[in-house]
Order: sequence, then structure tokens, then C-alpha cells
Amino acid sequence: MFQTFDSHADSSQGTERVPLLRAELARRGIDGFLVPRADEHQGEYVAARSDRLKWLTGFTGSAGAAIVLSDRATIFVDGRYTLQVRDQTDAEIFGYESLIDTPPAKWIEANLKPGTRLGFDPWLHTIAETKALRKACEKAGGELVALDSNPIDAIWTDQPQAPTGAVAIQPVGFAGELAKDKIVRIGKAIREGGATHTVLTDPSSIAWLFNIRGADVEHTPLALAFAIVPAEGRPSLFIEQAKLGIEARAYLTQLAELHAPAALQAALRTLAGDGAKVGLDPQLAAEWLRGAIETAGGATIELPDPARLPRACKNEAELNGSRAAHKRDGVAVVRFLAWLDAQDPGTVDEISVASRLESARVKAGEDVQMPLRDISFDTISGSGPNGAVIHYRVTTKTNRKLGAGELYLVDSGGQYQDGTTDITRTVAIGRPTEAMRRHYTLVLKGLIAISALRFPAGTRGQDVDPFARRALWQAGLDFAHGTGHGVGSFLAVHEGPQRIARTGTQALLPGMILSNEPGYYRPGEYGIRLENLIVVEDAAQVEGGDIPMHGFETLTLAPFDRRLIDVALLEKAEIDWLDAYHARVAAELSDQLEDDVRAWLEASTAPLSK
Repeated sequence: MFQTFDSHADSSQGTERVPLLRAELARRGIDGFLVPRADEHQGEYVAARSDRLKWLTGFTGSAGAAIVLSDRATIFVDGRYTLQVRDQTDAEIFGYESLIDTPPAKWIEANLKPGTRLGFDPWLHTIAETKALRKACEKAGGELVALDSNPIDAIWTDQPQAPTGAVAIQPVGFAGELAKDKIVRIGKAIREGGATHTVLTDPSSIAWLFNIRGADVEHTPLALAFAIVPAEGRPSLFIEQAKLGIEARAYLTQLAELHAPAALQAALRTLAGDGAKVGLDPQLAAEWLRGAIETAGGATIELPDPARLPRACKNEAELNGSRAAHKRDGVAVVRFLAWLDAQDPGTVDEISVASRLESARVKAGEDVQMPLRDISFDTISGSGPNGAVIHYRVTTKTNRKLGAGELYLVDSGGQYQDGTTDITRTVAIGRPTEAMRRHYTLVLKGLIAISALRFPAGTRGQDVDPFARRALWQAGLDFAHGTGHGVGSFLAVHEGPQRIARTGTQALLPGMILSNEPGYYRPGEYGIRLENLIVVEDAAQVEGGDIPMHGFETLTLAPFDRRLIDVALLEKAEIDWLDAYHARVAAELSDQLEDDVRAWLEASTAPLSK
């Protein structure tokens, strides 16, 4: 198994550990401290050593922050975690705020007392974030103080060691471009951006640039490292040498100068002394990097990570790999759904079902000698009221049976060497209510609206997002998360800069893979989410139209639950789309399925229009 179902949450952690932190802050002469869920790379995926927010508070979500002052503590989460955070943390210790509506900087400006010295770890906050925090502190009459070391590390006596997962080479057949050619291409972008060098801090960009993968964080094949890339010449890669076997070391030595991470500060000082103009992405690079360069007399300029957009726009080899991975994944999901449909209500639980799905992915990979390398995130396996917890993680403490008359929501994915998958399906256990069918169909209408959309060049994710919500809005409903996130190529299942959300400012470009996942959640009763992965297609002429339009190709292959579809709520074009999609699912998967599963799929994909 690539996941466990142990309970990692303990609301008493804050009760025990916040006083320890306050004592350490008092010893340092600091009145408060910011605790983000972040590491030195500012990524969503952090190693156990860097999960300080979880250690301090008990909250296990993938995004959040806390502010601990001498007399109060507040934790910030987004809409995915409003229920979860209250289950996992002590309300006697923490107040709760929205990470979106009242982020830490806004809260600080309104709540910090004059004269307060608020400490922060400059490794754990980006340049842009630090600027906003400093401005907020000053407006409140306080002071933002960069600390030389993290006070949580001083009190975390059993803190795990830094990870040393082995680095592997991603073959060019899957990557689609040699690393040496990527380095030249990125060097040109650095030069055009007005810099002589840039510091790559995002492990996904480093993995893409050098065509390597790693094993330093859960479910995402990243090697934690930094790179200094010049406009001309060889890059320098700062990575723990224990991660490099003979083959990986020999490969990387041909591309870059290899150094230990501890050598990064000296390298930055050398660049500063040589008059380099070092590009740093203010949204990704740690404030510590800016400080290290400028304190040494060097110059920094704002430069977006030059690997981010090329990484997001998949080439043909990466797209073909993703198509193959989704077909393989579709076989696994269909086998799983057919099995689940044959189980009597009340006979299986959230853990056994999630385990069965993971086993189905393993088998589907073995069938074609393309093994499942990992799952792409802990499976969200929620029945009944647990399905309403948007990022629910089943544990042995929360595990429940799939009961008659309930909905079951399963959000899962796989990591294969040729692609990363992510799919959500909601299915009826027994007979659904009319309210369930209505809500499901409204969500499905949103997914179809995105899938069938045509849009001109320059359209951003925030322009697309309302199409997923229109049917729900018309009914006075909505969902508290974005409609879609970017997805990597055997990399992170959540990848920027592309996203379909109110905050999605990046234009959607050909080759970008995104999720399409509207939902609806009724707390205490059920949750509904439907998700396919889609890829932006090249613009093409529309018959009778004036300008070329982009569209989406759907990658995911699995049926939707016909029992939950209220056909009366669908327009003819929506029925036509769904029938065509189901016909494609059957055509592409049937020849790889056993007879009984093939029969189930045939019934599940029968046209609605008949």
C-alpha cells in the first residue's frame, strides 16, 4: 500500500505545544511567531521534517498558517478545510480565520497591538508574502522580525531528519526534450528577463529542467534541491549527495556543477561579489534568498520562474504519456466501480474500498508492464457525511461503512512514469433521494460546460470558472474551492501557474493539463464532486466563426453514475456530450476488461438519449 490510514490528528497537540513555543519566543525576546505550512521551497508538498504547522496544531491539511502571540493564537485555512480544522485542533487554544477572506497580513493589520515584535522564518515565506507581512505589521505599529533559526525546531525534540530519497532519471522518451536543450532554452529566458542568473527553488521546476525525479515527499516524485541557472554556461545544482547513485551522479555531472545544499549561501555571495543580477520569483522564492544576496552587496530582480510555463505546457511526448496513463487508470477505476456496485450496502467501509481501488491501479499497471509508482495523493474516500468534508482523509478513527441510501465520494489518482492521474466519482449506495439526484446533475452540468467550452486566446482560468458554477448558482448553490488545478507530468498533482478558479490569472495555453472538478457539499449529509482531467487544445477555426478557438480534450476515462442523473435537468447538447463521452470510454477500455466488467461498463455507458 502507498498510503496508511493511521490517525495523525491530535487536537491536544496545540494544548501541549503552544505554551512551549511561547516560552521559546519569550526567551528570544519575541512577542509572536508566524507558522506557515511551508518548507524552504514554498511547495504544497512538504517532508515530515518541515510539517511544523501539523506538529504544533494537529491540523493535517495541505494549506494553512497560524499566528501565535503571547495571549492568543489563530489558525487560517481555506474553504476546503473549514470542517476539518475544527475537528483536528483545540478551539480553546485557536481562533479560526479564512485564509482567503482574512489572510495573515490582513489579520495582522487589524489585530496586532502596537509595539508587538512578530517573528518569522525567512526561509518559509516568499519575497512577496514577506513584503505584505512587513507592511501590515508597520500599519499596526508592530515590527516583523526575521529570525536566524526556527523556534519550533528548538522545541521539536524528535523532529525527523531531512529526506534523502534516491534520484532517478526521467527518460527522454517520456520527457520529450533533452535536459541540455531545456537548459539552453531557460538560459535564453533568463537573459531576456534582464538577469544574469536565476535561482530555481521549486523542486518541480528542477525535476523538469534536469529530467530527474525523486522521492523526498509523499506521493510526488520530487527531489528537494536548489539550482542556480546562468543565462549562459553550466547550472549549479545544490542537492544532498546521498540522493545520488552512480548513474544519477554521472548523468547530472554532464549537465551541472554539483554541490551540497550548505554551499548555497557561499555561491550566492560569490554571485553578489561578481556583480551578477540574480532573478528571483517573488511568488516562489524564499525571503532568505533575497536577503542573502542583497546583504552581500548583490542585486536581485523580480523574474518569474522561467521553467514554470514551459513545464506547464506539455509537449507531445508528455501528452501521449498522459493519454496512456489515463487509459490504464481508467481500466483500474472501471474494475473498481464494477466491484463496488456488486457489494451490498453496509458490507464495505471507506478504508477497504480505498484499498481495493489502490490494488486495482497496481494490477492495471502490472498488466501492461507500466507499474504504479505511487498514488498521487492520499485517497479521499468519504461516505455519507464524510463526503461533505472536502479534503477528507479516512483514518481508522473516522472509518465508516457505506450505508444504504448514501452517497460515496472517491477522489484518487496514480503516479505512473508516463503520467499523473486524478479522478473523482460520486456514486449512489442503494437508492438515492431526489435531492441527491438533483444536486448531482447540477454538478455534472458544470463539468460538461467546462468540457465543451470553446474560448479565444488569452482566456484565463478565472474567466472559465463561472461556467462550472452557473447551474449551481441558478439554484442558489455553490462550492468553496476552485474548479481546477494544474497537473504535472509524473510530477505534482497540483501544479501552477494554470488553474480554473476565481484567482486563476494565468492565460490557458495549449498543452496545459487541468482538473475539471465542480462539486456540492451538504454538511452532515453528503458531498458530490465529479472530476476529469482535461488538456488545452490548439486553437482551431469554428465553422462559420471569425476567430480560432481553443477547447479541451478530456483525458479521464470512467463512467458517471446513471442512477444519479436526472435527465430532465439536462439540455440536449449536454446529453449528446455525455453520450459521446460514455461511448468513447466504452470503446477505449472494453477490450482490456474481463467479461463481467465489460458487461457492467456496457450498461453503465448506454446512451441516455434512448
